Amino acid sequence: MPVPAEDALADLPHESTKALPIALLRAREALMSRFRPMLAEHNFTTQQWRVIRLLFEYDTLDAAQLAEKAFILPPSLTRILAALEKRDLIIRIQSETDRRRYLFRLTPAGEAAMRVIAPDRLEIYRTIETYFGKEKIALLLELLDDLAKF
Repeated sequence: MPVPAEDALADLPHESTKALPIALLRAREALMSRFRPMLAEHNFTTQQWRVIRLLFEYDTLDAAQLAEKAFILPPSLTRILAALEKRDLIIRIQSETDRRRYLFRLTPAGEAAMRVIAPDRLEIYRTIETYFGKEKIALLLELLDDLAKF
């Protein structure tokens, strides 16, 4: 039997601070407020950084893999990849098995950018870890992974 609308509304949190989507956005913004200035200092947007970091981690990915792993819509990714290519940070390689498919990889300049940013990035992570604690971070990551599977 359907629940009357007024009863369904009674069970919802009354404060936006108690709404899970808003709380997740607040937490993301709190973290990103630490990273954005550092990325801007190195002339990267957050989306460009996600692409660079993924290519550093995985070595070579195609556009579909990058879009999925970086949570970037394909039209936006196309612009990001073009900008990173123009800066000579990534290279586009035609697939040997499928001539319609392109793979992306960091150039030596892209790898150098990762090495330059790494100390600043690690310092931010250390600050977060000092404030929050390793155990809480591990638990939070586990819970967020579980939520993402929902």
